[in-house]
Order: sequence, then C-alpha cells, then structure tokens
Amino acid sequence: MDTQTGSFAAPANDKLILALPKGRILGEAAPLLRAAGIHPEPAFDDPESRLLRFTTNIDDLDVIRVRSFDVATFVAFGAAHLGICGSDVLMEFDFPEIYAPVDLGIGKCRLAVAEPVEMAGSDDPRRWSHIRIATKYPEVTQRHFAARGVQAECIKLSGAMELAPSLGLSHRIVDLVASGKTLRDNGLVEIEHIADVTSRFVVNRAALKTRPERVSHWIERFRDVAVAA
Repeated sequence: MDTQTGSFAAPANDKLILALPKGRILGEAAPLLRAAGIHPEPAFDDPESRLLRFTTNIDDLDVIRVRSFDVATFVAFGAAHLGICGSDVLMEFDFPEIYAPVDLGIGKCRLAVAEPVEMAGSDDPRRWSHIRIATKYPEVTQRHFAARGVQAECIKLSGAMELAPSLGLSHRIVDLVASGKTLRDNGLVEIEHIADVTSRFVVNRAALKTRPERVSHWIERFRDVAVAA
C-alpha cells in the first residue's frame, strides 16, 4: 500500500471500479469522495465531457458515472466492485450480492404514497383492498401494501409520476419526496410514509471475499468520512 495516496499496487486490468450515481446525489457525494482521498481526472467535473469512466489519483481505482438505479446492478453483477447507492434502490432490487456497510447520510428523503389533494380524507386507507399505483418502485410498493393485505396494482413509470393522477393513469403514486414542493405544485399530498431514504456505500460481496484488503480499506475510509461529515 502506498501510504501517500492510500492506493494498493495492482495490474491495470485488476482495478477496482467505483460506481457513482448521476444527478443530485453526485453533487452531495463529491465532497465525500475527496475527503476519502479520491480525486477523479479533470474530465469528471467537465459538464461537456461525455466520458462515463474516469481514472483517479488512486492507481488501482477508477470511477464510473451511471444512472442511480443502475449503480446497484453494476455492483451486484460485479461490473463495479464498489458504489454509492440510495437505500430506495437497494430495497427495490434486494440483490443478495450487495453488502451495504456504511450509511453516508446524504441524499436524505423519504418514499411515500401521495394522492390528489381533493381525494385526501375522502376514504380510509385502512379499508383499502385493491389499489392502482404509478411508481418507479413496484416491488417495494407491493411488499408495503401486501403486509396489510392490500393488493397493489403497480404501473411502472421511470419519471413524471406526478402526472399519473391528473391524466387518469392511477389515483395514487409512490415516489421519493424531499421537500414536498413537487407534490404541492402538481396538486398532490403525501398520505402515507413507506421508508426513510439515504445513500449507502455498497460493495460486491464476491469482491470483498476475493480482494478483502483492498475492498475493506475503502469500507473503512468511507465509514470514517461518514462519521466525520
């Protein structure tokens, strides 16, 4: 191990890959990366760059930038060994190949059920037996309602969930909520909390077994960073 950079000597084709999510969470994750001693190449911060894989100051570590939902898939299938991933994604896919040892405390929001303001209070959720819901999280949604005997018919959308009730696709949605402004702007109100969400540092379990020293090093680095943040 190089004590100056924190890197481990490794062949070029044996680099560790850290998967990072595009979008808002990347902005919150960037200071944690630097606090952990990881500095990607300049193209990483260039908005004009179309690169998706970047070298870093750590000889045996590259980073990739992918959609937030895809981080879990890259890590679960071993295409990436490490990642930063929302707990919402981990709950939805529930990959046994992923170990999530560190809560980074970033990307805080919640997964919630929402419906049009005019519907709120007009019926009792405790009396539901079947509901139709538009969501990006069909597995989480179905488990949540099945736990109390409600059959949830999920219509999967990748975005613009808030349009579903006004266009008759479904009366209710399940989506991430931070401030609640998007719901309010679209005439919706949160009626049920499903789970609190934060981003986690995750690793591929097989990589932890085959590269225990190198992967454990980064688990401890990110654990230290999360505690200090």
